[in-house]
Amino acid sequence: MKASFRIGIVVAALFIVAMIVWQGVTAHGAPDPMQPNTSPTVAFLDIGILVFREGLECILVLAAITASMTGAKQAHRRPVAAGAAIAFGATLITWMIAIRIVSSLSDNMPALDLQAATGLLAVIVLLVIMNWFFHKIYWGGWIRAHNRRRKSLLDDASSAEISHRSLQWGLILLGFTSLYREGFEVVLFLQSYYLRLGGGVVLKGALLGLTLSAMVAVLTFVLQQRLPYRKMLITTGVLLGLVLLVMVGEQAQEMQLAHWISRTEISWLANLIPPWAGMWFAVFPTYETITAQLFAALLVVGSYYAARSWRGAPSAEAQLARTTEPQAKHAIVGRLETVPVSVPRG
Repeated sequence: MKASFRIGIVVAALFIVAMIVWQGVTAHGAPDPMQPNTSPTVAFLDIGILVFREGLECILVLAAITASMTGAKQAHRRPVAAGAAIAFGATLITWMIAIRIVSSLSDNMPALDLQAATGLLAVIVLLVIMNWFFHKIYWGGWIRAHNRRRKSLLDDASSAEISHRSLQWGLILLGFTSLYREGFEVVLFLQSYYLRLGGGVVLKGALLGLTLSAMVAVLTFVLQQRLPYRKMLITTGVLLGLVLLVMVGEQAQEMQLAHWISRTEISWLANLIPPWAGMWFAVFPTYETITAQLFAALLVVGSYYAARSWRGAPSAEAQLARTTEPQAKHAIVGRLETVPVSVPRG
């Protein structure tokens, strides 16, 4: 298992290097960080990270659903896989519909206003993903909900309360919802990048994320390897945190250019931040952009600790029960050892 995982990491790293080299060749050299809008290299990596993170979550949900489908129940995996395949096609259709909507809006709305609106939508989607990731309420509850649905379908089928066709459609719907939820989030997120950088950068970033997700899927479903999903989710979550800060800085600047918010420059910071830092990392010497990035960071970190306190520590009664339970067991065993036992004769 460790060897397979290491091989997968090496192949993924080589693929990322190859994609960066490919982009350098197509750009006829190193991409210029001082070009207008976001650097395509940064956007390419941001998109790849997000698509991979969403694909990883989808694989985790599907793995939890199909884990118990072994032996005679292994045939139930086929409708789940069919539902996931349908959801992938539905995601592509949703992408084309979203592109048409954005294109029609661009004919009736100033470009800066449309960029600011789609960027704000992308930041909201990413904030939701980040908050759900860090305190595990989203994907933990999402997995539990799918497992309950799967168990209900199989239990009803075993008790002959539903027909075989109804069971198949139920499993197809289960696979569909497992993937389409993540695909819909990705479609909303990518609209801002598509509007600013075009479909080429979006396609390359999406291919990177899909390739990494496919590698994890092969290791999970084909080679039946137990991967460190928790570590992988934490790693992608930290990377998404950096993506969030960059996107919030970009969004605040776009809102300034569209005159949605004011622009107040920090004079003492303007000489310390080089121009390329704004293009690569969206760090601009203005109060509005810096405040927005700090607020986003505090919101994500604060939601993590708020969720931990919301789940709460064990109550005093539960702690007392846990501490006294071993003592009670020991006392019961001691009493049983001292109870006189009369053995009948004859």
